[in-house]
Amino acid sequence: MEKKISILGGDLRIVHLAKMLLEDGFQIITFALEKAEELKQSHTINFCSSFQEFMQQSDTILTSIPLSKDGVYINTPYSDVAIPIEEFYQNSKGKQIVSGKLESYFKKDESIEVYDILEDEEYTILNAIATAEGAIQIAMEEYPKTLSSSNILVMGFGRIGKIVAKMLQGIGAKVFCEARKKEDLAYIQAFGYTPIDLSDLEENLGKFDIIINNIPTLILDKSRLNLLKKDVLILDLASKPGGVDFEYAKKQNIKTIWALGLPGKVAPVSAAEYIKNVLYHIIDK
Repeated sequence: MEKKISILGGDLRIVHLAKMLLEDGFQIITFALEKAEELKQSHTINFCSSFQEFMQQSDTILTSIPLSKDGVYINTPYSDVAIPIEEFYQNSKGKQIVSGKLESYFKKDESIEVYDILEDEEYTILNAIATAEGAIQIAMEEYPKTLSSSNILVMGFGRIGKIVAKMLQGIGAKVFCEARKKEDLAYIQAFGYTPIDLSDLEENLGKFDIIINNIPTLILDKSRLNLLKKDVLILDLASKPGGVDFEYAKKQNIKTIWALGLPGKVAPVSAAEYIKNVLYHIIDK
């Protein structure tokens, strides 16, 4: 049986994934990847000339992860083509769609087989490794002192928070972790970090050299930003809307970096492998 995958848009991770799938013997059909120079070297990829041609030839479609950055168009950084999400949805009946952060109406439509890869636990854990490494890389580049012996606060003790705290501890940082749940605070202490209960956050904020936030709601507001050291570095890893009042931080000359999509930027090959593993599990079902 011929193995066929259609790929619609996507970033550098998807480009690397397409190459991996080719090596594994898949027939690849693409649209909105015409600027990916690495793929142009292959004579076996079918670059469709139109969206309608692509959809007509496709059964299983892998799209950008997440599907969109603006909630209106599919993310297509390797193309000048603008593909409305609504148009993609209307043409997806009877097809299998693999993507991330799909609009709810995709999942409610029984005529479409949908798999949201960002809801896959294996993928999100592996992806957190690349995110944590990327955060530490940025911290090393942007903070003028060593991370070793620096006071670093990790806000949010989820997947990324747990991994980045462990990595920071491994390079000698003094790691503090904020959490709300008593269970998380107990784990933080058991792992050898200093626990900071959310209710005690304000009285501790002035001691930190670096803050790494994973909470996607406004946690570092004006009042809390006023309590920070002036030379503090804030790395916000949280998805939109983020956890920092960026405008106020800028006015106060507080260095803040909103580091989104780190796996695709710092480790695109590993990120592609993570996606491939999940994709193969879906296909084999």
